[in-house]
Amino acid sequence: MSEVEKIDFVQMSSFLWHDILKTLDRKIEGVSSSNLSDQYPLPRHGPGSTADRLLGNKKYEQSEWTERLEYIFPMGEYLIPSSRYFENLDQVNMLDPGKERPVKVTLVPKTLKTPRIIAMEPTCMMYTQQAIMKILVDEIEHHDNMSNFVGFDDQIPNQVLARIGSSNGTLATLDLSEASDSVSNQYVRLMMTRYPHLAEAIDACRSRKTDVPHYGVKRLAKFASMGSALCFPIEAMTFAVLIFMGIQDGLKRPLTQKDMKSLRGQVRIYGDDIIIPVSFVQPVVSRLETFGFLVNAGKSFWTGRFRESCGKEFYASDDVSIVRVRQDLPARRGFVPEIVSLSSLRNQFYLNGMWQTARWLDKWMEDRNIPFPAVLPTSPVYGRWSFLGYDQEKMHHDLHIPLVRGYVDSSKAPKSNLDGLGAMLKWFLKEGEEPFADKNHLERAGRPKTSDIILRFASAI
Repeated sequence: MSEVEKIDFVQMSSFLWHDILKTLDRKIEGVSSSNLSDQYPLPRHGPGSTADRLLGNKKYEQSEWTERLEYIFPMGEYLIPSSRYFENLDQVNMLDPGKERPVKVTLVPKTLKTPRIIAMEPTCMMYTQQAIMKILVDEIEHHDNMSNFVGFDDQIPNQVLARIGSSNGTLATLDLSEASDSVSNQYVRLMMTRYPHLAEAIDACRSRKTDVPHYGVKRLAKFASMGSALCFPIEAMTFAVLIFMGIQDGLKRPLTQKDMKSLRGQVRIYGDDIIIPVSFVQPVVSRLETFGFLVNAGKSFWTGRFRESCGKEFYASDDVSIVRVRQDLPARRGFVPEIVSLSSLRNQFYLNGMWQTARWLDKWMEDRNIPFPAVLPTSPVYGRWSFLGYDQEKMHHDLHIPLVRGYVDSSKAPKSNLDGLGAMLKWFLKEGEEPFADKNHLERAGRPKTSDIILRFASAI
């Protein structure tokens, strides 16, 4: 990356993100002087696995912190519910940069052929990453301008634009290969150059090393692996900068706020799924490739009538999305993942008008004596959806709703008891004034180790 490209990148980052990053910079600046109960941003624990193997409620009793985190996120504000318990911090192992725990590379299911590579973060890193991610995503989603171009929770805007592109040919859909693995930490540093407090906080909760099976511990040059809470929003922000740099190249003049307004409804970024006007494809692709990103030619479309984005495929405005078979068919009762998967598969076929295929799968379940009643999509029962209505075997005595006998999810979070300071900390970290949805949250927490279903009567609607 040349000096001119660095300057262009910083200038475009400021043009797009200044309001948001400046706001976050001010919030981070005052973190260390506030109390945990009033603290903003608020850290959070996720349900997934971590590099230090803490699961469920055990994450609220974490005993590792890093010197880099301590400077921005002091333990006295983040690991104990109040200063009265300051002596408990003596039990926390403070790690200097050379002894920090690396992220742990692992594989998770993606398709029947190919797994997805992610990295499990240390508990303390994920805890603080979640704090920054929450306020970053909130600021973007509520920004008057950038919320029109970048999304994190809703794929429908991308899908709508893909349909429009397939109809009139004005919009292109781009897909990047191994996008998250290509976002260099140097790009993130450049983006945050003018926001020192935010830059320091993001760097403090960024893991610098990774433990790769059969290769050992390696230093990370990329910003983060999938598994980091900041991976998805930061990569989208980076792509936005490069995309608008490419559009500016195509215009052959500096981008203006008037240009941004005119591009609403024509540019949309959801992770590495990108929508842009066809007229800017070449300069945008050139910018992306200059910065080391590879545009997947097999999944990117800007000629013809076919477009694809966020799992939806369109030809001449018609939805031609394929239905993917992700599990083998269940051979008998007791094949839990297969029954759950077949229920979803059958209903996708039905909604796509492939009714003969749906009937064949209905017969498959019937021949194996697997209950598969007709239910509405809102029903908790794994059943078959139908435009003709739903089955009813009896009526609920008190609620007067139709009941059917079928399989429903009975998976339980693993046992994970929490009391004392950990339980108090969990209460202080809760957002909102409503009580915990799960009254047993101090006894069970985390993702179920196995999926399970039970055969019983439940609502058909």
